[in-house]
Amino acid sequence: MKICIFCSANDNIDSDFFKLTEQLGRWIAENGHTLVFGGCDLGLMECVAQSVKQHGGNTIGVIPKKVEERGRVSSFVDQRIDCDDLNQRKQIMMEESDVFIALPGGIGTLDEIFTVAASATIGYHDKRVILYDMKGFWTSLLAMLNDLGSRNLLRGNYQKYIIPAKDLDEIQKLLSI
Repeated sequence: MKICIFCSANDNIDSDFFKLTEQLGRWIAENGHTLVFGGCDLGLMECVAQSVKQHGGNTIGVIPKKVEERGRVSSFVDQRIDCDDLNQRKQIMMEESDVFIALPGGIGTLDEIFTVAASATIGYHDKRVILYDMKGFWTSLLAMLNDLGSRNLLRGNYQKYIIPAKDLDEIQKLLSI
């Protein structure tokens, strides 16, 4: 399975996020899955790629020009796919991946989650985004989505496309379905 990880490219975040990300990377590698990621050498992005590689797995880095220009390309990329910008990166990631897991992240991660989910809701694909709810990170986002649903602002059941998981065991169960 090709598992795309959306996550922070910041290093100055909760150290527990790095520990849990390393465990996820090890699990991806040890189970023969391929990591698809943004190709950057910072934050959780670099952490998951390094873990996958250290445990014998393979990675696909989808690298926008700006990441290349800034010299921020991860050295843990096996297959490199260059792209012009973030929109093209998201499109390539959707094409290359079977499922998406969102780790803690900021605006870019939110953009990726909602691009995948919106594309699914209108029928471009039927792929899921799993929100890895490390230390309750996604709790407020899920509350907001539930509020939007209660106000009839969401078409269909968003939980079909955006699914929370509190730990790696729940992620494993979701991926075996």
